[in-house]
Amino acid sequence: MNPQTHLAIDGYVDAIPAPGAGWGTATFDLIHSPTGPDRITPDAPDTVYACTTADPRIANVLLREIRTGDLLRVTGTVVQPDDPTAPARVSVDSLEVLEAAPAPVLYDLLLERFGTYIAVFDADRDQVPVFTASGHWVGEAASPDVISDLIDAYEEGDAR
Repeated sequence: MNPQTHLAIDGYVDAIPAPGAGWGTATFDLIHSPTGPDRITPDAPDTVYACTTADPRIANVLLREIRTGDLLRVTGTVVQPDDPTAPARVSVDSLEVLEAAPAPVLYDLLLERFGTYIAVFDADRDQVPVFTASGHWVGEAASPDVISDLIDAYEEGDAR
């Protein structure tokens, strides 16, 4: 391992943060793009940092509030592995959200709730996919008229 450095890094979250190996931990990748007049070369590559935290408060924020594309400032200890192709690892001590990613927009889609179920209406399709509110697949109704039949069958254990 190369020496450790403590610093702050601004970057974008590459994917939704994931729970770490132990309780109160989380992992995520941060992409730092060199910007500003101090850039070494105009085509300098982005740097990917493999981040982890063992602070339960930071892990809670990461797992509940942070989305792909959020701009963060993380402060922590950076270690560059001996393998130059491996991303640098950051043990995060503090986290600040600099800018939230824009909310995703669903074009021509409408989500409608049926109790604990959600139906996805698409203007280009007659079929209606149905999920539970927790994200489990229920099935696809042939038309909006048979959504309640599909939900009833699902609740009775009939896989259609």
